[in-house]
Amino acid sequence: MTHLVLLNDSPLELVDPLLLTATSYGHFTSVQVRDGQVRGLDLHLERLDRSSRELFGHGISADRVLSYLRTALARSASGDLSLRVTAFTRDRAVLDGTPVEPDLLIAATDPIEPTSEPPRLLAVEHERTTPHVKHTGTFSLTHAIRRARLAGYDNALFYDRHGHVSEASVWNICFAVDDRIVWPAADVLPGITMLTLQAGLDAITVARETVDISLTDLAGYRAAYLTNSIDPALPVASITTPAGTTQYEPDSQSAALISAAYEAIPPQKI
Repeated sequence: MTHLVLLNDSPLELVDPLLLTATSYGHFTSVQVRDGQVRGLDLHLERLDRSSRELFGHGISADRVLSYLRTALARSASGDLSLRVTAFTRDRAVLDGTPVEPDLLIAATDPIEPTSEPPRLLAVEHERTTPHVKHTGTFSLTHAIRRARLAGYDNALFYDRHGHVSEASVWNICFAVDDRIVWPAADVLPGITMLTLQAGLDAITVARETVDISLTDLAGYRAAYLTNSIDPALPVASITTPAGTTQYEPDSQSAALISAAYEAIPPQKI
């Protein structure tokens, strides 16, 4: 089993206790590497740089990230990995607004296989803090998953204070209707796989739109799909809201469209 942690480009044999507090303020991105390649790699690199400028006042160059990722691949001796890059700082000057170059924590584990069964989602009201940043404050997401599972469901779907669907706990969500794919207009994390799929839909000229999706609209869609780096297009079995449950049957037409869109954007070599 692969389990490697690098601080910048140096392996960590023992965890520095300061890391446990320092990494509470930071951001991250997760990638699935296959044969040394990542789909949407340029978007991951852009995310790391943009979020670091916002959180630390100092960007992260693509060359720096790629150098560390290549070190992780070389030390793991495998081209198939799950990698998580976390940007953080131990310099408290960042709290005063001083620009600080962040450290990068690179965690490499065995590749994660896609979810095998369509999940049953429980809709819960939740609005992500600073939704455009994939930050390390994931307590509320994890707690929502636990609550959903204790209630007998597989995971949680979020809606905002206006009753509009936003995203799921660790996925974006989209819906199929007629010959187009629909994305929620609520504030969400702009997931890399979501952006990749949207670019792919444009490339194969499949109509897409972003609209407000109320909980009462769910039954009007033919299918729903969760998307992240592990599950590019995971079909949803059902969504339970305070008003009742919407069941979704397998839909080969929309599944084929999303698969084609994903394949239309080729992976990039690290």
